[in-house]
Amino acid sequence: MRKPGFFLVLAGVIGVLAFAAAGCGGDDDGDGGGGATALPAASCGPIRYEGDGEPDFLIASDLPLQGSNRSLTTEMADAIEFVLKQRDWKAGDNSIGYQSCDDSTAQAGSWDSAKCSSNARSYANNESVIGVVGTFNSGCAKLEIPVANRAPDGPLAMVSPANTYPGLTISGPGTEAGEPDNYYPTGKRNYARVVWNDQFQGAAAAQLAKSLGLKKVYVLTDKETYGNGIANLFVRYAGKVGVETVPGAPVAWDKNATSYDAIASKVKTSGADAIFLGGIVCNNGGKLIKDLRAGVGPDVQILGPDGWTPISATIDGAGDASEGMYITQPGLPADQLKGEGKAFVDDFTAEIGKAPNPYTAYAAQAASILLDSIEDSDGTRASVAEGLFNRDVTDGILGNFKIDENGDTTLGIVSVYQIKGQKETFSKTITPELSFVKG
Repeated sequence: MRKPGFFLVLAGVIGVLAFAAAGCGGDDDGDGGGGATALPAASCGPIRYEGDGEPDFLIASDLPLQGSNRSLTTEMADAIEFVLKQRDWKAGDNSIGYQSCDDSTAQAGSWDSAKCSSNARSYANNESVIGVVGTFNSGCAKLEIPVANRAPDGPLAMVSPANTYPGLTISGPGTEAGEPDNYYPTGKRNYARVVWNDQFQGAAAAQLAKSLGLKKVYVLTDKETYGNGIANLFVRYAGKVGVETVPGAPVAWDKNATSYDAIASKVKTSGADAIFLGGIVCNNGGKLIKDLRAGVGPDVQILGPDGWTPISATIDGAGDASEGMYITQPGLPADQLKGEGKAFVDDFTAEIGKAPNPYTAYAAQAASILLDSIEDSDGTRASVAEGLFNRDVTDGILGNFKIDENGDTTLGIVSVYQIKGQKETFSKTITPELSFVKG
């Protein structure tokens, strides 16, 4: 039986779904929070707050609440609220309200650069906002981090549950010149993440291809920050494990195309026995997979990174053409978490009536780290941001790990799923050796 609090959460889910359809929303569980200045309704739902009195500060989540990721991101927003409820809407002596904000548009069906930039300015200029959980997409993070870094009253803390592009925090393979320093114009860091970066996921995907006995892979990219990064990293690590990639890789697909028959024909002519899709499902991914499968036949293996999650969105978009596809995702499946992680999954499952997506636990962990940093701070933005780094997490939702001096997690597991019978099926985990990734 569901807990009595389920109906409050159900109201929140309905509110967020209304947001996704109409362009603004969230739920309004609390009194509106007269002590904090609300973020604009054009992007953010009403303040959620059920604590005593009025909130001293706000945290916001910045997620794409429209498009193929909607079922996942609305669940992530509810998980952030769930963590706040567990903490009685407090971080130390500070009362914390929450607003769920959307960085997508209905037209794009995914994150939108203008929306990301506008949201970042709103967070930076609202003195009530003490931190942000987000972003979801790395391309959006590239726009928001520098704005938050230059915020009045000091750099504004951001903790991402899902950004995997390496250049946001480090230089090296899969990054561009000037990264990551160009995202931190003040010279001080304000961004951390709880998910492993794509240097590791790219390595894991290459090792997966090798383990499957694949010989030659045609690599595609959607041309976005994340897609280009993971596609190029796959090419790099495939070469290291002896898996050939087709010359000229990665090859771009146009998300606005009406047909991908020409790409499918090139794949077939190349003699590739697999295709790696560096990008996100929101970028016409269902149509791409359908046309590829129709053109290359059933024997060519399709691989994709976590941009193809939630896997249900890939299945819904591509139908039977997605059958057999392998998808990697950093971290453990939700049902394999231990300690606090298992407690979160069990309690949150009871609240929403189903098992959460793996990235939902990451959203909860990101919120917890932000709240811990607020609790340890002196109440200023700068002190919250500083507190994100060199932070040890013991028995956290995701286990025991550290956020290092760059803002990266020390967690190092990539899960592999396969679509079987039009359902996602956990296959195994891969943990690439650090020497392999960095060498």
